[in-house]
Amino acid sequence: MLFHRSLFVALSACLLSTPSLAADEVVVYSSRIDELIKPVFDAYTAKTGVPIKFITDKEAPLLARLKAEGQNTPADLLITVDAGNLWQAEQQGVLQPLQSATIEANIPPQYRSANGAWTGLSLRARTIAYSTERVTPEELSTYEALADANWEGRLCLRTSKKVYNQSLTATLIETHGAEKTEEILKGWVNNLATDPFADDTALLQAIDAGQCDVGLVNTYYYGRLHKQNPDLQVKLFWPNQQDRGVHVNLSGAGVTKYAPHPQAAQALLEWMSSAEAQGLFAGLNQEYPANPAVQPSAEVAAWGEFKADSIPLEVAGKRQVEATMLMDRAGWN
Repeated sequence: MLFHRSLFVALSACLLSTPSLAADEVVVYSSRIDELIKPVFDAYTAKTGVPIKFITDKEAPLLARLKAEGQNTPADLLITVDAGNLWQAEQQGVLQPLQSATIEANIPPQYRSANGAWTGLSLRARTIAYSTERVTPEELSTYEALADANWEGRLCLRTSKKVYNQSLTATLIETHGAEKTEEILKGWVNNLATDPFADDTALLQAIDAGQCDVGLVNTYYYGRLHKQNPDLQVKLFWPNQQDRGVHVNLSGAGVTKYAPHPQAAQALLEWMSSAEAQGLFAGLNQEYPANPAVQPSAEVAAWGEFKADSIPLEVAGKRQVEATMLMDRAGWN
């Protein structure tokens, strides 16, 4: 009888240590498009046996849902775009700070929350797009120069209501101060060829169609459109290479405050920051890996190398309200 009891204890310990049986399901709230995130989760499940359930929605509804659910939330991880949104999630108390040597080793500090509440996972540049038919690269230099008189009636912008432009403006305020930044924005508004667009894709199509000559876009929108239309008469230009560099932002994630499976969520987040996962995650989204040890996909690399702004992206959140008010004063709708 003693032999059988010892055997049972040994077998139980062995079974409980088996990954497929011990694995906790991780529930992710994500604002990324399903087909751009599912292959990453599938790869992690195949590697670890940990099942991942994900729910997709816009950033605002996901944040509202997390706040409403409180301690009863099923969500372990929040994935969203733009440091401004991640900073807002941190300020609203729906994320918990992490101490992770793995993430600290993989992701540079300017792409992480100072207290570990979130980390960037992929990067996108918000840069200048220009018509290859009506503009030469030699005519371009900086974001600020797009306010010059020679661009009057030639510039396209996306609406100021989008967080991407709010984050860019926040970094301009950090660099130049509010007064100078307002002057720059008023110059941009004065140079508009048409009303601001609802999205970057429409802006790029407007440049291609001749409605305007230059504009500000996120690189992955360019990548998607160029893939659909290889004959697109638009290219990317990297501004401010003689000073602070190109404005970059990120998509990222944080473990929710009341995560039912915080350790499993942290393990997933750490894996997503690793070299193994970074190429897959960034490549699917036509973005740049946040882990500097990982090279971008061949398609993204073909756009050329650039120096990125080193301003900590927490600034995008901290100055978001100030940036929004300033954009409104400048007449940027």
